[in-house]
Amino acid sequence: QVRLVESGGGPVQAGGSLRLSCSASGRAFGAYAVGWFRQVPGEERLIVASIDWTGGQTYYVDSVKGRFTVSRDNDENTVYLQMTTLKPEDTAVYYCAAAESGQAPRLQKFYAYWGQGTQVTVSS
Repeated sequence: QVRLVESGGGPVQAGGSLRLSCSASGRAFGAYAVGWFRQVPGEERLIVASIDWTGGQTYYVDSVKGRFTVSRDNDENTVYLQMTTLKPEDTAVYYCAAAESGQAPRLQKFYAYWGQGTQVTVSS
């Protein structure tokens, strides 16, 4: 069992930066792949980035490549999403999720554990 808590969201102006944190409790978090997803009201939740259990393999959706960076500190049981050059279209609730897999899936159905989400609002 893994419990995830996101933090670091909030309001920011376009062009600004935020760093989201996903803190985990539970055993062997370092063995889980982690994904960051985002959801806008009325739309489906979509993957933004993911990282494998080692931190050596990452994935980014095209719209955030070059602007977002996912990283993890397994000693601290935390995964980060550094977001820079934010755009109004990045506004969403951001969720982290953990998959019982070393490799990071891209589909949310493979993620067993989810945080409660943190709101990111980017104003123009």
